[in-house]
Amino acid sequence: MESVQLLVSRRDESEFYQQIDARSRCIRVSPTHDKVHSETQRCARAMITEKLVDNLTVVRVQKAIVDFGTLNVVLSIVAIAAVAVVVDYAHMLYLRSRMPPGPFPLPIIGNTFSLPNNKPWIYFEELSKKFKTPLITFWIGRNPTVWINDAWCAHEIFEKKAQIYASRPRMVVFGELGTGQDNLVTMRIRNTAERDHWRIHRKLMHLGVGVQAVRGYRDVQNNESKVVALDFLREPNEYVKHLERYATSVVSIIAFGRRVASYNDPIITEVIALMQLAADLNVPGKSFPMLLETFPFLARFPRWMPWFRGLGTRNQKGGHYFFHTLAEEAVEQYSTKTPSEQASMPTPYVQTLFNEAEKYNLPAGELSALTGNLFGAGSDTSSSTLITFVLACCAFPEAMKKAQAELDKIVGPHRSPDWDDQATLAYVNAFVKEVLRWRSVAIIGGQPHSPTQDDSYNGWLIPAGSWVQGNVWAIHHNDREFPDPDRFLPERYIDGSEHQRPFPGDRGYMTFGWGRRVCSGQALAEQGVWITIARLLWAFDIQKARDAQGKEIPVDIFAFTNGLNMRPQPFKCSITPRTPGIKETIVREGEQALLHLKILDGESKYRMSTFYQTQKRKLAEEPVLDEMGNVKIVKVK
Repeated sequence: MESVQLLVSRRDESEFYQQIDARSRCIRVSPTHDKVHSETQRCARAMITEKLVDNLTVVRVQKAIVDFGTLNVVLSIVAIAAVAVVVDYAHMLYLRSRMPPGPFPLPIIGNTFSLPNNKPWIYFEELSKKFKTPLITFWIGRNPTVWINDAWCAHEIFEKKAQIYASRPRMVVFGELGTGQDNLVTMRIRNTAERDHWRIHRKLMHLGVGVQAVRGYRDVQNNESKVVALDFLREPNEYVKHLERYATSVVSIIAFGRRVASYNDPIITEVIALMQLAADLNVPGKSFPMLLETFPFLARFPRWMPWFRGLGTRNQKGGHYFFHTLAEEAVEQYSTKTPSEQASMPTPYVQTLFNEAEKYNLPAGELSALTGNLFGAGSDTSSSTLITFVLACCAFPEAMKKAQAELDKIVGPHRSPDWDDQATLAYVNAFVKEVLRWRSVAIIGGQPHSPTQDDSYNGWLIPAGSWVQGNVWAIHHNDREFPDPDRFLPERYIDGSEHQRPFPGDRGYMTFGWGRRVCSGQALAEQGVWITIARLLWAFDIQKARDAQGKEIPVDIFAFTNGLNMRPQPFKCSITPRTPGIKETIVREGEQALLHLKILDGESKYRMSTFYQTQKRKLAEEPVLDEMGNVKIVKVK
C-alpha cells in the first residue's frame, strides 16, 4: 500500500513500470520450493500490477478532471474577454455611425497603426480632403479624436462654445506620466472644483504674461533684441544659438529677474531639449511611449519597463521640483538688491507668484509648473518662430526686400525700429503675421480640447470626454483662405490687397490656439516676435549661403522637425549688415543695451541635468544600525 500511495502522486508512466519491476523482485524464491515460489511470484506480480493499474487509472481520471476544470476556466476567461471586446467594438461602431466620418477602426487598436511615422497633421489634412469634410474622426485605440481642419469650424466650436470645450481629456503620456494633470496646460475642467482650481492657475499666469503685464516687459525685449542684432553681426553662423539665447533670456528675466548672457549657458540647451521632448510626446504615434495612449493599462507597470523608454523619470518626492528651486533662488537673489536696483528692473514673476499663491495654498509642484510653463514654452516657441523667419527670408527674398524698403523710408539707418513705429509699418506687420501663419510652431494648436458634455456640429456627435484637436497646418494651408499656401506672401494681410481673404477672428491666424485654452503667453510672444523681426529686417540681408564655387545652397521649406512645436531643420544662410551706417548703429545700440541689462546679469547654481540626481541622493533611504544595534531605515543625504 505504501508503494501504491507513493505512486498515486506520480504522473510519469515510466515510473509506474519501474515500480512494478522493483516490487516483484522483492519476493524471495526458495531453492527447495522452486515451483511454488515461482507461481507465488507470478501471482504477486499480477496482483501488484492490477492494483497499480487501478490507481494509475484513478490518477489519470483525477488529472483529466483537473485539466478539464482548468480548461473550463481558461475558456470562460477567453469567452468573457471575447464578449467584452465584441460589446466594446459594437459601442465603437455605434459612436462612429454618429460622429464625423473617418477611416474604419479596428477593435481595441482603432486606427493607431494607420498613423504615418512623420508629420501626422499632413495625413489628417489628406483625410479631410478624402472624406470631403472639415471634421474627421480618428481612433487612437478605443478613444475617438475629432480633428478640425477648417478655420471656420474651429472658430465655431472652440470660440463660440468655449465654455464646454475648455477642458482637457485624459492624457496618459504627456499628462499622467509627464507633467501631471494638475498642470495649467493639461488641467481638466469637469466640475466646479476643477474649474475653480483652473481659474486660480489662469489668474496667476495672467499676473505674469497677461495683456497688461507684458507691456511692462517692452524695455527688456527691446534691449535683448538689440543684443541679438549685435550677436548676429559678430557671429552670423551661430544665428540659431543667438535666437535661443535671446528667447530664453527674455523669459528668464521675466520669470526670475536674471538674464542669460551666453548661449553656452546650460539652461538654454537643457530647457529647450526638455520642451522639444515634451513636444515629441504630444504627437500621436504608433511607437512607444506614445502608444501608451492606445494601451493605457500599460501605464500601471513599473517605470523601468521598456515601453516607458523616452519618458525619463518623474522625481517629485518631497516637493523637490527644479523650477520651484530656481524660483526660490531668484526670490532670494532679488531680496539682496537695493531699492534703487529693484526699481530699475521688472519685478520677477516668481516674486509675485509666491506672494499671491499663499492665499490659495498651492503646493510646490503647482508653483513649479506655473514657472516652468512660462520659462520652457516661451523659450522654445519664440526661438522656433524666429528661426522660421530666417528661413522665410532665404526662400523668399522678394518679401524681405519689400519690408526693408518700408523700414528705410520710415526708420532710416541711424536708429533701429521701435514700438512707436509699429502703427506705420504696415508691410512689416503683415510680414510678421505671415511668419506666424506660414509655418506655425504649434502645428496642431497645442493640447487637445475635450467637451464636458455631448455636443453636436452639423448633425455629428462629439461625445463628452473625447479628444478634439485643431489641425493648424490644415487651417493655415487651406486654399480657400490662403491660395498657394506654401508661398510666403505678406500681402495676404494688407488691407485691400487682392491676396487678402476673409478669416475668422481679428488676427488672421490661429497659431496660439482657441477659446479659454488659448496660449497664455500669446501677447508676450507676439510682442517679442514683432520687435525682433522688425529689427533684424532693418539690420541685415538674410540670404541663402553659397558654396565654394559661389553657387547658392538651396533651402528646404518643408524640412521641419516632427514635434508638436516644430522648427526648421538646420540650414546654412548668409547674414550680413545692409549698410555701413546700419552696422555702426547695430554696434552702438547693442553696447548700450548691454549696459542697461547689466543689472540683470547672473547665473543659477542649479542644472536640470544634475538636479534630480542630487535630489534622489538626498531622498534615498538606506538601512543603518542605531546605537542599540537595531536596523532602521533613514534618509541618506
